[in-house]
Amino acid sequence: MKHTAPLGYSLSVPSLFRRNKSDVATPEVEEVTPVESRPKGYTPSKKELGQVTPKRVTTGRRVGAETAAPANRREQVKQMRERQRQERAEATAGMKAGDERYLLARDRGPERALVRDIIDSRRTVGTYFFGGALIVLIGSTVQIPAVQLASNVLWLLLAIGVVIDSVLITRKVKRLVKERFPKTTTRIGSLQIYGVMRGLTFRRMRVPKPRVELGQAV
Repeated sequence: MKHTAPLGYSLSVPSLFRRNKSDVATPEVEEVTPVESRPKGYTPSKKELGQVTPKRVTTGRRVGAETAAPANRREQVKQMRERQRQERAEATAGMKAGDERYLLARDRGPERALVRDIIDSRRTVGTYFFGGALIVLIGSTVQIPAVQLASNVLWLLLAIGVVIDSVLITRKVKRLVKERFPKTTTRIGSLQIYGVMRGLTFRRMRVPKPRVELGQAV
């Protein structure tokens, strides 16, 4: 007796162990546009050029490289204070050496560096002003008319000398700054005051330290 397949069902059953060509996955092949057919202005990607982006190198300070991690809060505070002390020492040394990174705003700029060289290359009356003022103060307390008179005369000579020297400083600063920096936007008046105030400071106490010798041409 022949079995007839129900209507709507196919008599042929596909084999489980056979695959049609259409069932086999075809590996995707990335199509690379030929150089000749690329549009004008086309920039090939790094993948097409075979370049590999290098990993970024971390330049941060490693905790265990220099100092060990603090065991408690007291140790952490101690390390923080030591680090701040080192930073202050570095800033002070840089300021004295004239490093622009550590200078105050009033000392920055090539114009002010030139003014410092102008003052440091000459002797100023202002460096003797405070020493003379101390002598005048002591002499004025002595109850001797001749000593008091000499103190007053010395005070007057120091004042006149400082005024004359300040005028000479301002004139020289104005002349040299205009010659070296004709397009400067810094006010000449502020540079002149800067020079006069530096001239009133003892040479060894000047910050930044003098980088020229006395009598050296600027």
